[in-house]
This record gives sequence, structure tokens and C-alpha cells, in this order.
Amino acid sequence: MIFLRLVLLLFVVSTVQAQDRPNVVFILADDLGYHDLGYTGSSYYETPNIDALASKSQNFINGYAASRVCSPSRAAIMTGKSPARLQITDWIGAKSGTDWRTQGRENRLLPARYNHQLPQEETTMAEAFKAGGYRTFFAGKWHLGGEGSYPEDHGFDINVGGYHAGSPFGGYFSPYDNPKMEDGVNGENLSIRLATETADFISENKEKPFFAFLSFYAVHGPIQTTEEKWEKYQDKAKKAGIAESGFEMERVLPIRQHQDNPVYGGLVETMDDAVGIVMKRLEELGLAENTIVVFTSDNGGVASGDAFSTSNAPLRGGKGYQWEGGIKEPFLIAAPGIAPKTISDKVIGMDFYPTLLDLAGLSAQSSQHVDGVSLLPIITGEKEIKRDLFWHYPHYGNQGGEPSSVIREGDWKLIHYWEDERNELYNLANDPEERKDLSQKQSEKTALLLAKLKLWLEDSKAEYATHDPIFKQEKYNAVLEKNRKILLPRLEKERKRMLSEEYKPNADWWGSNTTDD
Repeated sequence: MIFLRLVLLLFVVSTVQAQDRPNVVFILADDLGYHDLGYTGSSYYETPNIDALASKSQNFINGYAASRVCSPSRAAIMTGKSPARLQITDWIGAKSGTDWRTQGRENRLLPARYNHQLPQEETTMAEAFKAGGYRTFFAGKWHLGGEGSYPEDHGFDINVGGYHAGSPFGGYFSPYDNPKMEDGVNGENLSIRLATETADFISENKEKPFFAFLSFYAVHGPIQTTEEKWEKYQDKAKKAGIAESGFEMERVLPIRQHQDNPVYGGLVETMDDAVGIVMKRLEELGLAENTIVVFTSDNGGVASGDAFSTSNAPLRGGKGYQWEGGIKEPFLIAAPGIAPKTISDKVIGMDFYPTLLDLAGLSAQSSQHVDGVSLLPIITGEKEIKRDLFWHYPHYGNQGGEPSSVIREGDWKLIHYWEDERNELYNLANDPEERKDLSQKQSEKTALLLAKLKLWLEDSKAEYATHDPIFKQEKYNAVLEKNRKILLPRLEKERKRMLSEEYKPNADWWGSNTTDD
């Protein structure tokens, strides 16, 4: 009898402790640039709900994604390990090895092979929270493997909409063509639907701790919005003054120079509306004061390639690129009982795993999140965390990025290019736009950083691109010439068409202007 009473007492105590634990809502945007939000400086896009979250958060102004493209960044968040260590270094589905030749890019290197799904032996963040007594939920984009490697195979009790796809096959309005989610009424908005599913999960699990991961497909292409929002952002662009030229050539592809895309503007605002749905539900249920909320993105905004959607200026580049526009991200953590502040320490996607465990009072998984550190000492003001940050991308981005590896040490950033072993060195404090290469003037610093970078790559057992023996420089030059003479003028024409009164998008989504109120 005494034994039974003791067991009952332990059960009651553990239940109370579990109920006292903070809930977690992790919101991940797709392809959202650092400057695509009001609080980060955009005067074109309107994001009042995310801006309000930022005002309550630890705002890490030097927050980074673990990669310049999506799947590696997402894998890093889920596991606390770098993409190089996981050998998930490109978006899952991208061609590599000799298959790359079918892309018609005529590149010097053959991209490295990589893992096409999240390894089962990894203990994901969801699995750690589930083991800690949390109910786990996933909604939206997964893109970490196909059958056998879906969210429900990696610790999530519920999965709404997450499978192998990296973009919304059916677009942003129902029918969605998504095997993991039932269609809504014709014209229902995808971002709103995912947020509503998340909010309903919160309502159904309000009496016990929950870990909800809302992973928007937005703002990935194909970019779509409503007629109402298109008109709003078309009008904003006109009032601000439409520049005669909207693109210029980067090294390989044209890159967008201005935030004046009315379709993308509407897509961003609808995602913000969706964030508002979740935040409002937390308030209505009285859970806001006991819920950790994270907001970030998986890589920079798409300025080249894909839908050429946005500009990351003054940052250079965007999604797929090795410069700051490809990896610098909004990085917000709102934690109960911790006053909001702006933090300048350098942090990266792998840090979310140990930080959230720490904030929730769960045990660290030291052998798992080996490339991340808990940010709690920074958040509480106990100490700074000084370390180097690393990136490895042995691939060619669809957006024009080159196979390269990167180290950031303090204000210094070194990029090492694998095509020809050249280096670029920037001092980000003095040159945040990465226009002044100091690798020759600062040769000793360049050599030191390169040595540290190569040691890290060796420790991570990184894979590398290899030289293509049939590469022809003249064929590559022809591709560049085509991009300059054909693609660039076409993009300029399309940009002006989107801003014109005569613009007519696809018929399957234009009439849905009442679904995202």
C-alpha cells in the first residue's frame, strides 16, 4: 500500500511539473528575407503581427540560418547538427554528381552527393520534447524526406501537410494537391489553413504542455496572393515611385534590386495574418504568458532564381548565395518571464534545439545537438557566447550561388570557393554589403581563417564537389550571355506587367480575395 501511494504521489508531482512547463510554438517561414519585415526595416511589406511579436522577444540581430537553402537549414533546426555533419547540404531533390549535367548549367564542378532524408538515428527536437511529456504537432512544409521520413516518423504526434515537397504543389489556394492534408473549400488560403490547424491543436491541448511547429510553405514560390492585396501593394509601389530598372546582373543571374513586387507583398502579409491567428488564440486561451514563441526563416529571400520575388538590400545576394542576403535571418525568441531586448551575439539555427530544451527545463541532449549551444546565458544576461560560425555548400544554387564554404569570426567573414580555391574576406562591421574584398590586403587573416575553416570541415567529415572532366568554358560563357541578353530583359518586362492595371494571374487563385481576412 505504501508503495502504491508513493507511485501515485510521484505521478501527481510529475503531472503538475509537466503542466507547469512552458508550451512551445515554433514558427518557421520559408524563403523569407531578413529585410522582408516591418521591424527589420521594410517600408513596403506590412507585417504588424510579426512586428508585435518582435517587440516582446529576444531579437537576435545577428541570427543566421544554417544554410543558404531550405532542407539543410530545416535539418539543422530539427537535430542541432550542422548540415555538413548531417551530410544534408542541399535541398532534397536537387541533382548532384553527373546528374547535374542535365540542368544545362555547364558548371566547372559536379555538386557533392548528399543524404536525401533525415537519418532515423537522429533524435529530433520533437522527439526530445515528446520524451519530456509534450504533445507534439507539425503543420506545413517538411522537405526532409519521403515515405518513412515524414514528421510522424521523427517525433510528431500529428502531421498536417508535411511530406517530401518543398513547395505547395497546388499553390496557395485550395485544392492543395497535398496528400497529408484535406482540401478546404475552393479558394481557402494555405497559410491561413495551417495557422488555423495549429491554433485548433493549441485549443485541444491547452491543459497539457505542447510543442507546435508551424512551418509555412510561404513565402516560397509559386508566389500568389488575392486581388485585394495585389491592388494594395501595386498602389504602394506606385506611390513610392517605380524605378525604371528593377534588376541587375550578379555573377550568374539577374538579381532584384527593389522591394516592389505586389504579388509577393500580398503573400508576405497573408503569412503575417496567419501568425496573428496563432498569437490571438494563445491570448484568448490565457496561454501567452506560459508559451515560448520562436520565429525565424530557413534561408534568405529569393532575389534571384525561382520567382525573383524580393530584394534583400542592403545585404548582398539572397537565397542560394554565400553572402549575407542568403543566410542572415529574423531570429526571435519570446520567452515567459524574460524581458524583451536586442542581442548582437552571433547565433545560428542549430542553437534553437538546446535553447528550447533549456527554457523548458528539459535535459540537454549533448550528444545530439553538438553544433548548437544554449542561448539561455545570453538571454538572461549571464554571459556572452563567443565562437566561430561555419557554413558548407558544395553545390550550385538555383539562384546563382557558387560551391563554397564560409567562416565568420567576430566581424570577419571568409568565403572559400571550391571552383578555383579563391577567397573573399570581408569585415562586416565596416562593409555589411560585402563589396570590399580584403583577402589580399589581409593575407595573414585570410590564411588563419582558411585554416580554421578546413579544420572544421575535416571534423565534420564534409563532402565536396568534384571537378567535371567534360567542362567547357565556352559553353558556360554562352549560358551567362543568355542570362544577360534574354533572361534579364524578360524579368524587367514581367516586373512591370505585375505592376500594371492589366495584370491577370492564373485563374485558379485570383478570385479568392475574401479567404484570408
